Amino acid sequence: MIDPVTLAVVRGSLEQIADEMDLHLIHAAISPIISETNDCAHGIFQPETGETIAQGRYGLPVFLANMQFTTQNVVKLAQAQGGFKRGDIWILNDPYVGGTHLQDAQLVAPYFVGDRLFALFGSTGHWMDVGGSVAGGWAPKAQDIHQEGTVIPPVKIYDQGKLNEALVSMFRANTRLPNEIAGDLSAMLNVFAVGQRGLDMLVARYGVDTLNECIAEMIARSEQQMRSYIAEIPDGTYRFEDTIDNDGIVDQPLKIALALTVKGSLLHFDFTGTSGTARGPVNLSRNTTLSSCYVAMKHIFPEVPVNGGAFRPASFTIPDRTIISAEYPTPVGGYLEVLGRVIAVVFGALGQAIPERTPASPFGTIGVCTVGGRHPDTGNFFVGVFPYPGGYGATHASDGLVHGTPPQSMANFVSLEMSEHRYPLRFDFFRLREDSGGAGWHRGGCGSEYQFTAWADCGTTVLGDQCDYAPFGVAGGGPAAPNVVEFRTGGKVWRPPMRSKQDSQVLHDGDSLHACTPGGGGFGDPLDRDVAAVERDLNQGYVSRATAEHDYGAIIAEAAALGDRKVYRIDVDATAAERARRRAGQMGDGRRIAS
Repeated sequence: MIDPVTLAVVRGSLEQIADEMDLHLIHAAISPIISETNDCAHGIFQPETGETIAQGRYGLPVFLANMQFTTQNVVKLAQAQGGFKRGDIWILNDPYVGGTHLQDAQLVAPYFVGDRLFALFGSTGHWMDVGGSVAGGWAPKAQDIHQEGTVIPPVKIYDQGKLNEALVSMFRANTRLPNEIAGDLSAMLNVFAVGQRGLDMLVARYGVDTLNECIAEMIARSEQQMRSYIAEIPDGTYRFEDTIDNDGIVDQPLKIALALTVKGSLLHFDFTGTSGTARGPVNLSRNTTLSSCYVAMKHIFPEVPVNGGAFRPASFTIPDRTIISAEYPTPVGGYLEVLGRVIAVVFGALGQAIPERTPASPFGTIGVCTVGGRHPDTGNFFVGVFPYPGGYGATHASDGLVHGTPPQSMANFVSLEMSEHRYPLRFDFFRLREDSGGAGWHRGGCGSEYQFTAWADCGTTVLGDQCDYAPFGVAGGGPAAPNVVEFRTGGKVWRPPMRSKQDSQVLHDGDSLHACTPGGGGFGDPLDRDVAAVERDLNQGYVSRATAEHDYGAIIAEAAALGDRKVYRIDVDATAAERARRRAGQMGDGRRIAS
């Protein structure tokens, strides 16, 4: 029987080691996509099974289970070649083996205690450019993986301590940013020393046998805890569908269909009925589809520690040749758009069973804008990457988060000051987007909007979604505002033919991009929202007067001028009468949840 204090200390220490690996890479990386956006992740894994032992909390949720699948595949390859050796480090970015997209380079390294293989370390870091048809790698017109960049199969970059310098030279020759990528690779390779130092101290304190016993108990407890939450969900099959606007090539919607079956303490995710493989880059590897479901489960059951045990109660049916089971040479550069929709359909399905725990749909698009070209001052090539912030879905407990990082990736928007310093851009504004959150008893979070203007020539690419199909509300809540992307070139304002997907648009001096991100869906009937909350939303700029009156039944008593804005006061009694009048005219549909 493990002493509970020892178990708690060991678990906390393992998680701290992974956290320190995250922070080391964030602080040491050259590229802002890691140093500011935190597009990375680290973990410690079982040496035989590849299951997750602990994962850092500063990296991205999209890597929640992907690194486990990557590690498991590398374990098989290493075993076929005689096993891991001290000083080995494997590298890959192959999305069909590891998941995600080509920009995410993944490293796996063994940790030995004496001659005994005790654990494996994993590191994932986003490389700003891996070649391909457009700077940054998000290519809306890509129709095979090779148009998106350089594919790295699982190979050893270090073989028993000897660096494969020819491999590093190959990486440098196939990117627009050779120095930055070489620097990020060095930082990723050095991060294993941080993990090794931490495990050395832990092994010295407790010994291998005690640590293995603690690790087995940690994984078992996570499984038990996840099963206990699933067992509280009413048995049954819950169905939900959501839609992707288009694939960037063919302007037709693509469907994500889920039948989620709850039976006792088990979940089965059946995606039969999902659209076939997309011609464009809006595809997801099978591993990342599984990871998407785990991310959704973690959102709903945040108390469960992240390790291999948390994943065990789930099983899957993922049909071949669909947008969620990409196979070579299917492009996957827009995988985050599909990933967001998979999370949304899990929320939509479980929202029917446990609405008190499940959020409405968050903004589901990363909406990545990349800029690239030669800087007029230095002559050096630059690549900038801007992932969307947006609104989260409301829940039974609260309003949705405003201006949040993407739930599927948690990537930060890089600082405006750093962007203006590095790139020939000027940000005209960056602000909350009024009326973007879905109406509800609890309001969906507001999205954001920003605009930048180029002061020198640069190429701009946008790869997003959710223009035609907005984030949905639950339990009677309203949908959020959809995505909007606009260019201003040559004095004319226009929207891309595919709405949120535009390949290599040249911006000249004075041209601009304006992006409006979606909010999150609302929860519950808007007519049940507290009047004081509506008044606060109105005065803080979350909703307009028209929305307060139309969606929430608010009757404005007065609007006083305060500088260049108005301060509103809502008449409580008149609003209650207006809401009663509206309810009397509505047919009951069973959707309202009393507050």
